[in-house]
Amino acid sequence: MTDATDRTAQHMVDFGPQTRIVARLADGVREDQLDLPTPCPEYAVHHLLGHLLGLTVAFGDAGRKNLGPTTDTSPRAQRPDITDGWRDVLAKALDDLAQVWRDPAAWQGMTRAGGVDLPGAVAAMVALDELVVHAWDLAKATGQDYARDEAALQAAHAFLLQSAEGPRPDIFGPVVQVEDSATLLDRAVGLSGRDPGWKPTA
Repeated sequence: MTDATDRTAQHMVDFGPQTRIVARLADGVREDQLDLPTPCPEYAVHHLLGHLLGLTVAFGDAGRKNLGPTTDTSPRAQRPDITDGWRDVLAKALDDLAQVWRDPAAWQGMTRAGGVDLPGAVAAMVALDELVVHAWDLAKATGQDYARDEAALQAAHAFLLQSAEGPRPDIFGPVVQVEDSATLLDRAVGLSGRDPGWKPTA
């Protein structure tokens, strides 16, 4: 193992626990819940699931440095959705994503996601943030418990905190202030531009 690889390995986070959580939440979605609203105002549950599938595939390819349509397309280019068999497809894509980012090479060098060139280590943090926050979105929208992975949550919170201190990427909404005593998850959710107290409308 080279010095660079060794240094990278020290900062790596295993995606596996968080991807398994997302897979369980997705599998728990009932068919009659697909049209429910989510904390993402423009997304119903089926759009959120489509977004999760798209980002999972894209960041898997980003980790491999397999650049092309999946990594070059902005997530805002079209409204995401699901098709038949989405549960199996998403579960397999999540397993693949976790495997890809266990390789130190995924965290090194430059890659691309959402049409933006960025260092591999930054792409990893973006992907973890997406998995943590959108899992919360899905759990809230469908009334499921969310037992998040602590390592992924800490990494996502640190990434979101840094993003709040500089020029704010347009993928985030305005920061929602929460109490200092709030949980780390609620603080991360607030930093992502969501209200931790969000509830579905009647």
